[in-house]
Amino acid sequence: MNQPVYIVGAGPGDPDLITVKGHNLLAQADVVVYANSLIPDIMLKVCRSDAEIIPTASKTLDQIVEILIERSHSQKLVVRLHDGDPSLYGAIHEQIIALAAADIPVEIIPGVSAFQLAAARLQVELTIPELVQTIILTRISGRTHVPKSEDLASLAAHQASLCLYLSARHVVEAQAKLLEYYPSDTPVAICFRLGWQDEKILTVPLSQMAEVTKSENLTRTTLYLISPALRNRLNLNSERSQLYNTSHNHLFRPFI
Repeated sequence: MNQPVYIVGAGPGDPDLITVKGHNLLAQADVVVYANSLIPDIMLKVCRSDAEIIPTASKTLDQIVEILIERSHSQKLVVRLHDGDPSLYGAIHEQIIALAAADIPVEIIPGVSAFQLAAARLQVELTIPELVQTIILTRISGRTHVPKSEDLASLAAHQASLCLYLSARHVVEAQAKLLEYYPSDTPVAICFRLGWQDEKILTVPLSQMAEVTKSENLTRTTLYLISPALRNRLNLNSERSQLYNTSHNHLFRPFI
């Protein structure tokens, strides 16, 4: 039987933010195939000194899959290390299909996504009662097209907490679409290389999103967090969750 390939989410870049299971697999792996343009080398500090470390920034999908299949057939413990969470813009779908065709089992280990670290750094809850209860994770259409039903303007109509990935190169178009529904003074957190040593977070009004992106020369590894919650994060009079309200009973706290 072929060895499984473990697709592990490394998190956004901070080596302390990988899961325990992901950390343990990295420490045990015979082979680590990792996206070196998106994952800092410090993430590999736990790997065995004799582990085979294979960067993939310059490789095609076919070349990557060939490596995974060959090492699995050789009964190696193989970790395919992705940035963030593999289920979000990780291009793992095609890898899973190719591995399944080769009769190689796959196990996916989730990771912390950039939007989660952004919220943590900003000390904000993205789902504040009576203000915003929905989080949208999306991108603007570029080389990889977005379905028409998911056009950014139509998603902006919800005025939810919107996390915009992979869109820095198209920020002018993105800002225009967002301004169709969000007020121009809606706070936007521009988050560059979250979890890396040169991490940068700038909070600006939506109307300045494109201007600041260009002035900072941000073209990749940038997440935009657009949310009314950012305006409300230090408002002591904001609505509170009913979960801990003294008038709210539930299974673990019935009325006395």
